[in-house]
Amino acid sequence: MATEQAAENYTVEDLVALNPYNPDILNDLEKFVNEQVSSQTYNLDANLSLLRLYQFEPERMSIQIVARILIKALMAMPAPDFSLCLFLIPEHVQMEEQFKTLIVLSHYLETARFCQFWDEAAKNRQILEVVPGFEQAIQAYAIHLLSLTYQKVPRPVLAEAINIEGLALDKFLEYHAANSGWVIEKGGQSQVIVLPRNEFNHPELKKNTADTVPFDHVTRIFPVLS
Repeated sequence: MATEQAAENYTVEDLVALNPYNPDILNDLEKFVNEQVSSQTYNLDANLSLLRLYQFEPERMSIQIVARILIKALMAMPAPDFSLCLFLIPEHVQMEEQFKTLIVLSHYLETARFCQFWDEAAKNRQILEVVPGFEQAIQAYAIHLLSLTYQKVPRPVLAEAINIEGLALDKFLEYHAANSGWVIEKGGQSQVIVLPRNEFNHPELKKNTADTVPFDHVTRIFPVLS
């Protein structure tokens, strides 16, 4: 009894760290995935542990939970989480229609084909809308990629990348002008967005290798809208 009471005091992270291959924690890990969805949090290590347990207990695999793990992994781009998770999912499961869709979406994101991505996402809202924050996470990823390439972004290019137009885009620009250091300029018949300087869009800012800021720190410059 004392042992059981002690176990109840462990967090899911503790259980994963102590014994990630124990099938007794499978149900806890599934509940934790749902908690990540509802609270808009993320824990890759716990999700990978669950996918590994499914390999040993295939009859207990929840397709719904696996789909949610993959969607959360997509939201973590540019981190390679989607590929890490997909590697642990059996090929016959990957052939299910919803997983083929997620793989296509991942490919579009990896190749920065945002127009195709948003078109495909719109056709599969029933798969994606179960995870709150998906659209905002992908918009943040698109902005991150643009910041690596552009010093100035034409409004139509930004609109296509983040799938926002009209008054909604005006409000989006106002928010980032106030909070992210964006500058909105008039360029011909359209606006041009001047993005904050960084070592990628201004190579002269690049430091010596020994002084380089870790990539995961750089990505935090661009906040995800809640």
